[in-house]
Parts: sequence; C-alpha cells; structure tokens
Amino acid sequence: MDTLQLLLNAVTVIFISATMFAAGLGATLPALRSAFTDVPLLVLVLVANLVVVPLLGWGLAALFSLAAAPAVALILLACSPGGPFGAKLGMIQRGDVTTGAAMQVLLAAVGSVTFAFTANALLTAADVGGGITLDVATLVRTVVLLQLVPFAIGLLLRHNAADTALAWHPGAVKVSNVTFLIVLAGMLLGNWGDVVALLGSRTLLAGFLFSVLAFGVGTLLATGSPERRTTMGAVSAVRNVGPALAAIGLAFSDQPAVLGALAALLLSGLCAAIPITAALGRRRTGSRA
Repeated sequence: MDTLQLLLNAVTVIFISATMFAAGLGATLPALRSAFTDVPLLVLVLVANLVVVPLLGWGLAALFSLAAAPAVALILLACSPGGPFGAKLGMIQRGDVTTGAAMQVLLAAVGSVTFAFTANALLTAADVGGGITLDVATLVRTVVLLQLVPFAIGLLLRHNAADTALAWHPGAVKVSNVTFLIVLAGMLLGNWGDVVALLGSRTLLAGFLFSVLAFGVGTLLATGSPERRTTMGAVSAVRNVGPALAAIGLAFSDQPAVLGALAALLLSGLCAAIPITAALGRRRTGSRA
C-alpha cells in the first residue's frame, strides 16, 4: 500500500471518529429520550432506513444492471443509515432539526451494528463482488470502535460537562467537515480513471434516483408535521459513508473501482438531496414572511 493510500486511510479514520464524537457532543439525553419515546415515528424510521432503503439500493442496482463495483458501492451505501449530513439538510430546509438530529444519531448507532449483516445478505443475494462476503464479526468490531465509542464519549461529556462539550462541538464539526472533503477529494483523485469511466453511465443516474426515492421513503414513513416528515426524508436520503469505507477496506482491499463508484454515488446523491431541501427551505421562508 503506498503512502497516499495510508494517509487517506488515516484521514478516513479521523473523519468517522470526529463525526460521531461531534454527534455525541451535540446530543442531549432529553432530546434523545423525546425522539425515542415516540414509538410510531421510531418504528417507521427504523423500517424505512434498515429495511426499505437497503432493498431500494439493491433493486436499483438490479434495475440498471450495474457492473459489480458500482453495484457493491450502492448496496453498501444503502445499508448504512445515519449520515451526519442528513441533520444538516434538516437545517437547510427549516425542518424539525432536533428530531432529525436525534434520529440520525440513533440510526448511526444502530446501523453500525446492523450494517454488516444487511450488506452481507444483500451482496450475497445480488451475487456481486466476485463471491466476496463481508467478515461480519470483524466489520462490526471495526465500525463499533470507530462510531459508537466516539459517540458515547461525546455524549458522556455533554451530559457531565456541558460547557466543555459545547465549547468543543464547533471544532469537532469543523474537523468532521474538513476531513470529509479530504476523503471525498482523495477518493475522486486517487480513483480518477474509474470515476471518469462512470460519466455517462447508468451509475450516476442510479445514485441520483436512489437519493430522491430514499427521500420519498423517509418522508412517507414518518409521522407528525410536514417539517418533521421531510426532515426524516433528508435523514433517509443521506447515508453514512463510514461503514461503507470500512467494508471496502476490509473486504475489497480498497479496490479503486469500488472507491471510485462510491465517490460518484455520493456526489450524485448530494446533487439530488441538496436542491430538494433548498427548495423546501425557500418555500417555508416565503410562507412565514
């Protein structure tokens, strides 16, 4: 493995850990308790993100007859709920930010455990990846270490030393944002040939449609006000790249084709989710004026 790949892997670890640490610092037990005691909403969100959206990713990969690498990348993304940018999209659309952030944290925590099992089952059913299956136990340990442990530390700090947590939170968010951009840029530049090869292919369209349809699934399978429902849509549309990257590193030895496809799918998905939330935000700002 060359030096650049080692550096990218190190930054990826920092990105995943910093993201979940920032989520813990920004969470409060009352907010989490309020979201988790809304049983109908909780059940619908879990069903949408742990069952329906993964099946949606598998279905789109089959519908568009994606090659092995893009199909693997799409299935891995679909099986990984709780992307931190989902809560940010809740802010952009002027939605229910508190509930959105709580559900994003819950999905990231639960998804860190369920991801390996769901992805392994769908990859096997889709018969992609050259017969490779995920080492579930190793992947669960890796993702739990990189996600649940930093989140638990941040949450404990917020509960026991709120002033310190609030002071550290902006810095942790900045580290998360900057390292995400570095990881995305590294994936694009390091696998440029594979990304370019996808231009004009069905992969980008599949990623775009996946984000739009996942947004719709999350909105439909939610309760409450329109603001809350579309916030749940944004949370469903943006997946957690951390477990997917961990899986690619462990099971696919950081194959350039899979990493390039993952980067392309992330970009095409954001190209769908951001305009939707921006349009909702403008409409709500106009209606309140």
